[in-house]
Amino acid sequence: MFAVIKTGGKQYKVSEGQTFDVELFDAEEGMKTTFEDVLLVGEGDNVTVGKPTISGAKVTADVIGEVKGDKVVAFHFKRRKGFHRTVGHRQRRIRVKVDKISA
Repeated sequence: MFAVIKTGGKQYKVSEGQTFDVELFDAEEGMKTTFEDVLLVGEGDNVTVGKPTISGAKVTADVIGEVKGDKVVAFHFKRRKGFHRTVGHRQRRIRVKVDKISA
């Protein structure tokens, strides 16, 4: 069974037991969270598509903890001026593990 959920302005295809990272939200390690913006649920050939979401469907997940994403580097440069600057950051994300998908 799989589902497509929407959180943090992005869409994720998830299945039961899968671990993935989402945009940072207010949660602590060990908490349970519920994603209620379920756009699609599928099991084998049986697929249900929402308009835009499926009412009553939800994905329950455990919060594993907070992690940092890959480093993003921005290089600023102005030609013939001797100006260059490198800046970067690592985005904080929440790692969750899907427990149950209920339609």
